[in-house]
Order: sequence, then structure tokens, then C-alpha cells
Amino acid sequence: MTIKAELKYIHAINILATAKIDALQNISDHFGGDFQKAFNSPELARLLPIDLDFAKAKRVIDPEKEWKKLEKEKIEVITILDKAYPKTLKHIPHPPFVLYIRGSKEILKSKCFGVVGTRALTDYGRRATPDIVRDIVRGGLTIVSGLATGIDTLAHKAAIDNSGKTIAVLGCGPDDQTIFPQQNLRLAHKILETGGAIISEYAPGTQGRAFTFPQRNRIISGLSLGVLVVEADIKSGAMITAYDAVDQNRDLFCVPGSIYGKTSQGTNLMIQKGAKLVTTGHDILEEYEIYLDKKEIKIKADNPVEEKILAILTGEPVGVDDIIRRTMLDAAQINGALVLMEMNKKVRSLGNNKFVRYS
Repeated sequence: MTIKAELKYIHAINILATAKIDALQNISDHFGGDFQKAFNSPELARLLPIDLDFAKAKRVIDPEKEWKKLEKEKIEVITILDKAYPKTLKHIPHPPFVLYIRGSKEILKSKCFGVVGTRALTDYGRRATPDIVRDIVRGGLTIVSGLATGIDTLAHKAAIDNSGKTIAVLGCGPDDQTIFPQQNLRLAHKILETGGAIISEYAPGTQGRAFTFPQRNRIISGLSLGVLVVEADIKSGAMITAYDAVDQNRDLFCVPGSIYGKTSQGTNLMIQKGAKLVTTGHDILEEYEIYLDKKEIKIKADNPVEEKILAILTGEPVGVDDIIRRTMLDAAQINGALVLMEMNKKVRSLGNNKFVRYS
């Protein structure tokens, strides 16, 4: 049987497996790697840890038709036996037997670094993530994250904004209809357009569930040399990734935060347990003997309005209303100037009408 023919049956069985970890590996072990035999065997139902009308489900799955759907959507499939399978991922506990890939397969061979954090990020996280990711990308590392809202989204965007590459690891199917959250579908397309990749161990059409997102976190850390946690509550998906990194013997880095901040409780705890405290991307790169020029970015005002704004934005985030009050200029002037200054990378918006000087 050809490799392609074998992959058709692996894919068909993976649809039936409904995202259960180790199911494909167990089936491979039982049938000696013959997935066509497995698909046609009455024993398959017993080996799949699922709760469904197996006979009915199997009748509606045609391996050939399902494979054509993948080809139409330009989704590649590799298994743990494939040469293209990432070596770093192969040796983690419970490595995914199969990966679905959209975009660059070659990027999986690059030096990767994971960046994760809370969905409920603060202004502190909005500010720290782009600054740190910018330096990591300048050091030649590929950013790996989970496409979730919050820190993950900022990490992917910062990689793209700094002409870097990024990989999104999903807790659902990799097809457009299933990508979660759907609000990040445009970002997913941008990742592909800029030479990155979207990967998942789940077949297209597989909806994210309570267990699939924590389950995918082992892949984020497994692909990476190390993992940075920017902000995280004690009980969070980011902390699961942090513990996965420790279990996989990956380097763990954390951004410290306020002792009173809920989203800093997890990172502060991991620093206490031995994670490296990070204040800039240089702290991470130096661990891998990558050294960058640390010259500060010089920002020049193009007119008196910009000069007044930049004089204010020297420290903590400042709200638009406060900028208007302190410059004594009208709202139209300030808002117009801020739009242009953000486009020209002089200021950065943190959302909620708050800005900081670009750095």
C-alpha cells in the first residue's frame, strides 16, 4: 500500500477517534501499522474510546471522499513516522500520532519558541508581549502559540508585524469552518500569507472541547526550545503549558507581575519554582547564545502636536482624555495624530483608549 493510501485510512480513523489522545498510536500497535485493516476490522470499535453509534458513524465515512476534502482545502497530513515530523515533538510524552498542516511544512524544522498567556490580559500584558516577541523574532526564532484571544493573539501579531514567522497550534480542526475562535480567522489567514503554519492533531471539522485545548498545549511546548508565559492565573491554560514545558524538559521563562494581580499569580509562582524571570527578549535569547544590538529605538516627532504627545508618553500607559487635558489641544487633533503615530510606529495602542510610546 502506498503512503498516501495509508494516510487516507489514518485520517478516516482519526475522524472516528474524535480527538482522543493516543487512540491512533494504540490502533497502530494493535494492527501492526495496517490502518486499512484496522478500518475494516470489527475490533476497531473496541479500540476507540468513544461514545457513539460506531456502525452508523463508520457508514458515513468514505476514506477517499474525506481525503479529497483535505486536498481541496490544501491541508497536508504527516504522521510520527514521517521525516517531516518535528524531532522535538517526537520525544515528548504522548506525542500526536498525526498532524494536519496548513501553510509551510518546512517551518516545523525551524527553531521555535512558545509564547502563551491569559485571555484576560491587562495593559501590562498588552505592552510586554509585543516588546518581548519583537526581540525573539529578531533573534531568528519562530513564535509558537495557540491562536486564542489575549496574549496568544498578540504574540502571533507581533511576530508578523516584525517580519517573523509564527505557528498556531489549534485545539480544534484546522479548517476555516472549525477554527476557534472565529474572530481570529483573519489572523489565521495572515499567518499563512506570511509563511507561517496552522497545525492540529485534530481532523477538520473537529470542534474544540473542554479537553482538547489543554491537550494541544503539550504540542506548543513540545515544538519549542522554551516557553514564555507573559500573564497567567494560577489555574489557566497557560499554566498547563508551563507545566508541560517542565515535564518535557523545556526552558521556562516568565514575566513577573504585581503581587496583587490575579494574572500574575501563575507567573510569579513559576518564578519561585525556578522559571527564569524575563524583562526583555534579550533575557531569553541570551540563554541560546543569541546576542542582539540593544540600541534604543529613537522616535522623532514630525510636528508640534506629536512632540507634545511624545513628551507625555514616557512612562506608564496614558488615556486619550488625559493626553488631551495635558496637551491642551482639541480631541480631533490628538485623535488624528495618534492614528498616524501608531501607523508610523511611534506609539502603541493598548486598547481602551490607552497609549504608550513605541519601544
